[in-house]
Amino acid sequence: MSLEEFGRIVASAVEGAVVEVSFDQLTVDVPAERWVDAATFCRDDERLAADFFDWLSAYDDSTADAGAAVAVVVHVWSVRHRHHLRLRTLITGESPRLPSLTDVWAGADWHERETFEMFGVVFDGHPNLVPLLLPDGFEGHPLRKDFVLASRVAKPWPGAKEPGESDRDTERVSARRRMLPPGVPDPATWGPDATGEPATDAAPAAESAE
Repeated sequence: MSLEEFGRIVASAVEGAVVEVSFDQLTVDVPAERWVDAATFCRDDERLAADFFDWLSAYDDSTADAGAAVAVVVHVWSVRHRHHLRLRTLITGESPRLPSLTDVWAGADWHERETFEMFGVVFDGHPNLVPLLLPDGFEGHPLRKDFVLASRVAKPWPGAKEPGESDRDTERVSARRRMLPPGVPDPATWGPDATGEPATDAAPAAESAE
């Protein structure tokens, strides 16, 4: 059975599912409200038998136009049929929530804890949703795009240089505007040297040098 056929099996059982096959990998996008149903079907259906949990993670899919969004992905394997399957869902909003898959695959436990602390996704029904890797008292979710990377304010960011430039070259250049490091606001408006007014020589990280 081809990957496309496996995908169509899931799509026929899960309302709103969309199948994608790329680089010999099958990904099925499902609505967040069908997340547990889709996972349970993939595990229990004899044609799929996706009984081996591999990993679960996420990525920040936020955009300026659509707003905050986090995509959660779970990768499983069928020992019987020897095929891979990825389920993916998109959660929008500043406080993402998703039902836990720990009752479907017990191995999802620690993966959901890591995703919770790194991306801020709350997994409803998780038996022990507490931080796994970060130190006690850590604030924020470091893999979200809106997380401020303070170290990039304190240290020079290598990406601010043009290819072939050194720190000395960059200090001499005043004709072009400096790029801000990605992940931080303007140092003039945030941090120990904040003046409250944006620096006149700062440009957004996405803006190319003039």
